[in-house]
Amino acid sequence: MTSLARRLTTTDAVVIGLSSMIGAGVFAAFGPAAQAVLPAGTGAALLVALGLAAVVAYGNATSSAQLAAQYPTSGGTYVYGRERLGPWWGYVAGWGFVVGKTASCAAMALTFAAYAAPPGLERPVAALAVVALAAVNYRGVTRTARLARWIVAVVLLALAVWTAVALAGEPAWSRVADGTGAAGFLGGPAGWYGVLQAAGLLFFAFAGYARIATLGEEVRDPQRTVPRAIVGALGGAVVVYGVVALTLLAVLGLAGVAGTTAPLAEAVAGTPWAGVVVRVGAATASLGALLALVAGVGRTTLAMAREGDLPRWLSAVHPRFRVPHRAEAALAVVVVALVLTVDLRGAIGFSSFGVLVYYAVANLAAWTQTPEHRRFPRALQAVGLAGCVALCATLPVAAVLAGAGVLAVGLLVRWARVRPRAA
Repeated sequence: MTSLARRLTTTDAVVIGLSSMIGAGVFAAFGPAAQAVLPAGTGAALLVALGLAAVVAYGNATSSAQLAAQYPTSGGTYVYGRERLGPWWGYVAGWGFVVGKTASCAAMALTFAAYAAPPGLERPVAALAVVALAAVNYRGVTRTARLARWIVAVVLLALAVWTAVALAGEPAWSRVADGTGAAGFLGGPAGWYGVLQAAGLLFFAFAGYARIATLGEEVRDPQRTVPRAIVGALGGAVVVYGVVALTLLAVLGLAGVAGTTAPLAEAVAGTPWAGVVVRVGAATASLGALLALVAGVGRTTLAMAREGDLPRWLSAVHPRFRVPHRAEAALAVVVVALVLTVDLRGAIGFSSFGVLVYYAVANLAAWTQTPEHRRFPRALQAVGLAGCVALCATLPVAAVLAGAGVLAVGLLVRWARVRPRAA
């Protein structure tokens, strides 16, 4: 078995994580989340949802960081679940990640095309984007990291310009705290259900730190680098999302954010050139998320193929570039087929279900670690697990049913394959 090359520094890993999190979610996730909390009628409810998503993400991140330090190899929670809980738990995590994030790849490609392609050419442009970024990943992970640096820089610059323009008008800061009393989102279970559903949708935008853990076989000094990179990338994303949420609420109000599919563009609608900046930033962010997704899914596929949970020919590592080239090529083919044929408007909810299942297994695995490998209080694993269950249960019903169905199919396939061996 050929190992991957350890070429990434802590900065490289942080940048890859940021490019995953500060992706299309920051341009698209706030609208659906605002719709979920709109019945509560409070701007503060959206901030509470963002805070809950961040808390759950932090609990999950500490579990991932702690496990990645003990098991510095490709595969993320697929490996951790196998090592700490058994093969079936690892398979549940790996299957949920691969299926959910494959859908996310297609969604990111289509989001890029929606901002960058001429009308009517969205799907072909999305397919070309998938092929181009798969080629970048094929040439080596250091090229992935270099491109991720440029993508993060462009997106952060676009968001900085957007924030300055949006706040240069007449923001009404009273909208941010509107309705925070007992009659607001604290007034009943319906309000809290909306807040939890919004948190589940916003969690989709935070989930990029998983990509750092899946690169555990390619970072230098992984016991030190991976935990720092995961917590650092998550902290940076929380700051960016917090600034964006406050600005949106001050400029548009909760109803204004909920009433548009492109709230950032709407917030600067009176300044056309700023709208162009937002479009460029959104397209670039989508590419950044897609780039990191292809790398992460490819490496989890590699780990599953090594164990025989996926076809073993996918475990090949390129002799020169030291990347899982067959896994990434196969992923690119599947994603291209999806963007050319499938309507993925529900992909965020479907992906969130798979990712929350993945992190539930991570929290369970981290709970079993012995004191010498524990870097964070065990209570954080309990918070992460409870949060995953709560957010998963309150996702849109269609997303829950579809996710549960695909998960069940995967389990049945594995059961049918391992049963003859047991006999």
